[in-house]
Amino acid sequence: METNEKFLHEYLNNASPTGFEASGQQIWLDYIRPFVDDYFTDAYGTAVGVINPKADFKVVIEAHADEISWFVNYITPEGYIYVIRNGGSDHMIAPSMRVNIHTDDKVVPGVFGWPAIHVRDKAKEETPKMENIFIDVGARSKDEVLEMGIYVGCVVTFKDELTDLNNKFYSGRALDNRIGGYMIAEVARKIREEKVELPFGLYVVNAVQEEIGLRGAEMIAASIKPNIALITDVCHDTTAPMYNKITSGDYTAGNGPVLTCGAAVHKKLLDLIIDSAKKRDIPFQRSASSRSTGTDTDAFAYSNGGVPSALISLPLKYMHTTVETASKKDIEHVIALMIGFLDDFDQKFDFRYVK
Repeated sequence: METNEKFLHEYLNNASPTGFEASGQQIWLDYIRPFVDDYFTDAYGTAVGVINPKADFKVVIEAHADEISWFVNYITPEGYIYVIRNGGSDHMIAPSMRVNIHTDDKVVPGVFGWPAIHVRDKAKEETPKMENIFIDVGARSKDEVLEMGIYVGCVVTFKDELTDLNNKFYSGRALDNRIGGYMIAEVARKIREEKVELPFGLYVVNAVQEEIGLRGAEMIAASIKPNIALITDVCHDTTAPMYNKITSGDYTAGNGPVLTCGAAVHKKLLDLIIDSAKKRDIPFQRSASSRSTGTDTDAFAYSNGGVPSALISLPLKYMHTTVETASKKDIEHVIALMIGFLDDFDQKFDFRYVK
């Protein structure tokens, strides 16, 4: 297995829940360190690799490192555990899923239980919701749970790993958006290995706490004060059953990166990215965003008096599940598009709309 493939599996399989991203960030930083001139982290764990750190003009390429998870919220006298969300965790998929509960010194396995089909009333069958999903750790009392090191506030992640589908797709948990962290790391690797000389500073940013409101991006944008920012995140592949293309758009995993038009996306920067894609015959899809993109693009765009920002999205099936599925071809195209744009970009470009 290639070094980058090993990194992909190690990084994706590692738990990195919102607010607790440190172990994943260490894996990412250890991988990217040989490909950058400098690096730093901030107080909340965002990690940044820098190429040409002395350059005045600063270009950011960014992804977010955190994954959705749960917090232990209530332990019953009988030893069952109720949870609250940490990010946009999906209560519908929880029953029968295996989980890891992260205590101070170890990981405790558990399962989301659910009543057997035999005892459920088909006429008024309960659906999973936050009030009725629960975790079983094999304890028979609250004291036994506490003795296992589990307490209110422990973070809980689904236990699942990256798999391959038909040699064309990766499927697993936390592709949203650690696959983005992989892609920006690969941009840095290829720039270094192919000896691409950049005339500006490149800040490869892996931000924390996106899933609860773009918080890591807000903090690091204020620290770096970039001149432009290029964000990668995921969007919905809408080809699978039960998606509504009228409301969610028409995007297909395997047909190329999705480029978004919207208020936070700087139109001139978007046009430059499209030019780079067309120049290299990189396929792409288009999307429109109402009000905000809902990604770290918004945090960068509205920082520091306004930073021209754009979004390159990876179409993803089954977002916020343990089987998020992305096209290998799309991943390579996102990497190629970012490198192509960086190679084409002239830092003297005038982004003003009105002169």
